[in-house]
Amino acid sequence: MSKCFGGVKALDEANLEVRAGHVTAVVGENGAGKSTLMKVLSGVYQDYDGHIFLNGRKVTFANPRQAQEHGVAIIHQELNLIWNLSIAENIFLGREFLNLLGLIDFRRMFREAATLLQRLDLEVDPRTRVSTLRVGQQQVVEIARALALNARVIIMDEPTSAISEREVDVLFGLIGALKRQGVAIVYISHKMDEVFRIADQITVMRDGRTVKSAIRSVLSYEDVVRMMIGRDLKDFLVQTRSDRSAEVLRVERISVAHPDRPGDFLVKDVSFSAARCEVLGLFGLMGAGRSELLETMFGLHARTASGKIVLEGQEVCISSSADAIAAGLALVPEDRKRQGLVMDMSVAASISLASLDRVVRLGFLSDRREQALAGDLMNRLSIRAASHRQSVKYLSGGNQQKVVLAKWLATRPRVLLLDEPTRGIDINAKNQIYRLIHELASAGLAIVMVSSELPEVLTLAHRIIVMSEGRQTAEFARGQASEELILRAALPGSLSSGGLQTST
Repeated sequence: MSKCFGGVKALDEANLEVRAGHVTAVVGENGAGKSTLMKVLSGVYQDYDGHIFLNGRKVTFANPRQAQEHGVAIIHQELNLIWNLSIAENIFLGREFLNLLGLIDFRRMFREAATLLQRLDLEVDPRTRVSTLRVGQQQVVEIARALALNARVIIMDEPTSAISEREVDVLFGLIGALKRQGVAIVYISHKMDEVFRIADQITVMRDGRTVKSAIRSVLSYEDVVRMMIGRDLKDFLVQTRSDRSAEVLRVERISVAHPDRPGDFLVKDVSFSAARCEVLGLFGLMGAGRSELLETMFGLHARTASGKIVLEGQEVCISSSADAIAAGLALVPEDRKRQGLVMDMSVAASISLASLDRVVRLGFLSDRREQALAGDLMNRLSIRAASHRQSVKYLSGGNQQKVVLAKWLATRPRVLLLDEPTRGIDINAKNQIYRLIHELASAGLAIVMVSSELPEVLTLAHRIIVMSEGRQTAEFARGQASEELILRAALPGSLSSGGLQTST
């Protein structure tokens, strides 16, 4: 399979074979051609060189609907939902149930959607608008839509990039059931632990080509990483050090009222501090309130929040993101495409967006100043782009994430809040982000980082705060933390079973 975009080869005679009842993992760095190949196989792209064979017969798909009719479904990495429609309407979009009068049978549609959500362990009313869901819940809706097709080939492009550990276990259980039914699964992931846990076959891609395809048992983690990046990856995980120094940030009894349940809270009485040169990790399962906590600190829930924020000994009032920026806070959000970037903007405009005062002269935007600011941060963060004028929508996920980081570093913050900073980026880009976090902390920043990946938290964080159901359930120093202890504290009911756990 070969595919070009404006003279650039995204696929260069790539090959892929998948079998019924097997999981074939496709791995490679961002830009390796994985998603392009999947879009060809699922009918999104029709202009390509090569052939597709399904059950031994050559097929062509004029559009995704035709691929679905042949039993091929895809769960895209970038969420492909209609925000103002309900969960059920999204699941059955284009395939709505009709009653005898030819009208949409909403009762049946909601009932069928509820059954699918129950299989995926998502306790949300199928009538709920997708726009009100968090990213992880939206990802589950995408998975439910693919399951509703009863497909014989299901392509999963980063299906666990934004879901909790519990939801990952549910998904893997479903994949096991689908395998037993003879469904072929194509599984794309940057998470090597998942690949080696679930794959029967591993196909490695690099620069649009298939490097190797082999059964999982004959490949090691090091083999796969070496083939992905074309070299040995030494010191992949960056071990950061911190001599805990002056306190920069302290939050006291932060609470956020639940918008739909009077008397309930998204976050309840959370208190912690962060020092200069320290990375403080926040871990919890989905619904634990981690993102809401960071958003509250950044002034996004001022009407429903209470508590105190102290910066370098001075209490500050933060009722908006502008207040937060002025106080020296910066937030890299969970969803970079919807919350962190304006996708049609250039790299330079994106970087200067939160610090226009640095690039404005006499009330007018200075292209020279903006270019200088962007150039400095692009070099510092190793952002790979054709130029500072290139639109961010054409960058890889890792480079887009670096642009978001650059935007906030341009504000010269005292405290950097990171919400899932490596979600949906490849191994090499992750390592670059890890090194950047280490450099920023070493330079004196206080960093508060939310991550759903336990190895990431254990590697980067000097201290770890665990949350469950909106409450703080444990605090660990890195040397005393383990995956078992952290997960135990993150499970619902952990606070009532033993009180707040502290280890320093």
